[in-house]
Amino acid sequence: MVDLKRQYEKIQPEIDEAVIRVIRSTQYINGPEVKEFQKELEEYLGVKHVIPCANGTDALQVSMMALGLEPGDEVITTSFTFVATVEVIALLGLTPVLVDVDPDTFNIDPEAFKKAIGPKTKAVVPVHLFGQCAHMEPLLDIARENGIFVIEDNAQAIGADYLFSDGRSQKAGTLGKLGCTSFFPAKNLGCYGDGGAVFTNDDETAARLRMIVNHGMEKRYYHDEVGVNSRLDSVQAAILRIKLRRLDEYAAARQRAADYYDKAFEGEPNLQTPERSSFSTHVFHQYTLKTSKINRFELQDFLMSEGIPAMVYYPVPMHMQKAYDDPRYKKGDFPVTEDLSKRVISLPMHTELDDEQLRHITEKVLSFFRKQ
Repeated sequence: MVDLKRQYEKIQPEIDEAVIRVIRSTQYINGPEVKEFQKELEEYLGVKHVIPCANGTDALQVSMMALGLEPGDEVITTSFTFVATVEVIALLGLTPVLVDVDPDTFNIDPEAFKKAIGPKTKAVVPVHLFGQCAHMEPLLDIARENGIFVIEDNAQAIGADYLFSDGRSQKAGTLGKLGCTSFFPAKNLGCYGDGGAVFTNDDETAARLRMIVNHGMEKRYYHDEVGVNSRLDSVQAAILRIKLRRLDEYAAARQRAADYYDKAFEGEPNLQTPERSSFSTHVFHQYTLKTSKINRFELQDFLMSEGIPAMVYYPVPMHMQKAYDDPRYKKGDFPVTEDLSKRVISLPMHTELDDEQLRHITEKVLSFFRKQ
């Protein structure tokens, strides 16, 4: 689904030099590379504070800790997401409240969010799924009117721009109280291990976050918060600094590949290509199709037999997962999510796709439909 080897080969001298530089410095934790990466990402995003941490799941967890959410508080998010979004809510003893998504963008439906608000609602986690922003303008208005914190799950859409109705634009992950991202290797901005970060424009919250990720201490051995051990190491920061300089270039490569897919599939009635909304750019973390009148697992098996990886994100919604079984929800409660979980399939999407590869992939997909 991604070609990290070819991507590395193009930047190998810079990466190798950066890694050796860190090793020679022996400053492996919170070294200069981490501080420089933090500043450079703040500048790229146009946000006051970036707080690096160990991974994207931790980013979500420490965000909720920093906001002072307490057991029993409700956090609204979608059922059509990766488990980490809901996992941290449950781990902290908070109550996940699930809602349906928009059938075209796959992102949280602002009206569904509004209807789910109750007296215990303290936060909402919109997920910018597959590389495109949720419709944040109405969601932010609803949250503001109801005194609800907005924590953006931006693990899949770093670099995307949200476009406001008045013409302003803002980077995904910087619109809410907090934004969270992952630097997992397959992400649009990925390191060579695990990593994550939280973004905020709020000084007080940033200070709390910095303490929480470092065992709850500002001064060494003086613990003012209950914290965790969640740090981005210097080797990963050095790698991310190099890749951050190319993030827009990488997004453009993904968009070119998506354009190729779109054009190739426009005549196939049983394939719906990804929606590109009017309020967000799309950086295509995944290229996800909606299928009709076929068994998409048969398509997946066929593609795999032709040497083409294809993945299903996500085959089981959160409200139907054994670990998150909840008497409040049953099959049929989220019709859009359940329909998507039966129909979507994602094709290879990365920075190194060339026309020959794209031609091979699209021809094989179309040949499967011609045989039906």
